[in-house]
Amino acid sequence: MKRLLPAVFPSPLLSAVLFVLWLLLAQSVSAGTLVMGAILAWLIPVFSHGLRPTPVRVRKPLIILRFARTVFIDMLKSNYAVARALLTRSQSQMDSGFIHVPLELRDPNGLAVLAMAICATPGMAWGEIASDRSMLLVHALEMGDHGDALVAHIKTHYEKPLMEIFE
Repeated sequence: MKRLLPAVFPSPLLSAVLFVLWLLLAQSVSAGTLVMGAILAWLIPVFSHGLRPTPVRVRKPLIILRFARTVFIDMLKSNYAVARALLTRSQSQMDSGFIHVPLELRDPNGLAVLAMAICATPGMAWGEIASDRSMLLVHALEMGDHGDALVAHIKTHYEKPLMEIFE
């Protein structure tokens, strides 16, 4: 029985989250909604199982809350800074550019979360990652002379907690 469960439900937690999200999105608890939610909660993890690089092993789960708070605060600050820059400056006054961020993080799941955190923060975009995963190219809308400060911010506020969580 224990071997059958992973074959039928490769990711029970993902299935449960998908089921709850489906019910929240549908805003209904009718029989059809429950059946459709159950089907999706079962099929999506089954078909996406091969796309997940490695099983997620979280080392320090409480750091996730601190990391999420940091990303949320950075998103708020960046939203304000980007809106102010777009409303008060002309395109020629924008000092955007690319920076290289050396990476110590190697876990594929941690790198995926880092990509989401960078892309979710307005004014920054993940450009590319080196094939050996040692360097990250990030585009910053408002870089100016603060390239080194941005690298330090990414490393201390994003990469370090992700290394504690995943490695």
